[in-house]
Amino acid sequence: MNVDAVVLDVDGVLVDVADSYRRAIVESIETVYGRTIRRADIQSFKDAGGFNNDWELTDAAALFVLAKGEGFALSMDDYTDRIAEEGGGVDAAERVVCAELGGNATERVRREWNRERLRDVFQQLYLGADLYRGIEDAEPDPDLAGDGFIHDEPVIVAPETVDALTRRFDVGVVTGRPAAEAEIALERAGLDVPLEHRFTMDDWEEGKPHPYALTTLAERFAADSVAFVGDTLDDVRTAVNAADADPSREYPGIGVLTGGLTGDDGRRKYEDAGASAVLDSVNDLPEFLD
Repeated sequence: MNVDAVVLDVDGVLVDVADSYRRAIVESIETVYGRTIRRADIQSFKDAGGFNNDWELTDAAALFVLAKGEGFALSMDDYTDRIAEEGGGVDAAERVVCAELGGNATERVRREWNRERLRDVFQQLYLGADLYRGIEDAEPDPDLAGDGFIHDEPVIVAPETVDALTRRFDVGVVTGRPAAEAEIALERAGLDVPLEHRFTMDDWEEGKPHPYALTTLAERFAADSVAFVGDTLDDVRTAVNAADADPSREYPGIGVLTGGLTGDDGRRKYEDAGASAVLDSVNDLPEFLD
């Protein structure tokens, strides 16, 4: 595979977020509503698509929990399958709930559905008291003022992988993280990426799998072929969409099995989504590109 540039996702590629972002999703809902989803359910939302933003995934999962209190009949798998059929994302989740519950019950759910509070609790749990004060410019709740799950993110990418990639290729980043949180992860991973070669949640409205960030980086690199490495189906879909939007270049999408997709089932899902390759880890990438 001949590529001129490599663009990397962060979560599940450079750092492991099983005990940080994914834990924050589950515990935010538990904190606000006293009941929640299983951590294993999170992957169903990721596979449905449109949940590159974990705040919105939290909202959709909370919506399921609240709808269950109104007699919502769908299982989690049926719920996320229907979300996928509706195009993915939190708006699709709301349409599914409305279609199943009807107007009156949906309105009661919406009154309980406090997305602003969910986001605030998520940030407090994830960032911890000190980072929350600095990044959110607010004082945390006394009962939530812990160290923060952000400190429980083992680095996946090895220093020699970073060295091999940055010596041979232009390297960019496309992530659903806010800019400040992306900076923290990149520093831990030892990856120095100029701001003009990054796209975070703060840099473009559409988010993955919209191709804009990837095609823009290809233009900035003046690259003919840009590999995009991610840990979700939406990452692969981003590469596929970029190839459709910009047929003058090649955009191979490469899935890694260090996020929520693992084993033979994860490999099959990547391939069905159009992945050009599936690797066990980003650390296999330099040898693969050889």
